[in-house]
Amino acid sequence: MNTNQAVVRFQLNGLAAQVPVGTSLAAALYLCGDGIARRSVSGQARAPFCGMGVCQECHVLVNAQSQLACQTLCAPGMVVESGAPC
Repeated sequence: MNTNQAVVRFQLNGLAAQVPVGTSLAAALYLCGDGIARRSVSGQARAPFCGMGVCQECHVLVNAQSQLACQTLCAPGMVVESGAPC
């Protein structure tokens, strides 16, 4: 990451994270985590797939509300939980 670039600081699965301004949560999952957005009811890992909100595979909790990671930009102070059954 360019050290002169503006960043957004937030929390991802209980850990401090930062990404460049304008980064989607889907991209942040790969940059700062394991890439997993959620788990199916059978426990299979699910990750962002279509990138435009159609497949519904990238649900994460943002401040305790379900959001599509591919359609949500990272914002300062947000608390994101991923990898939970959905």
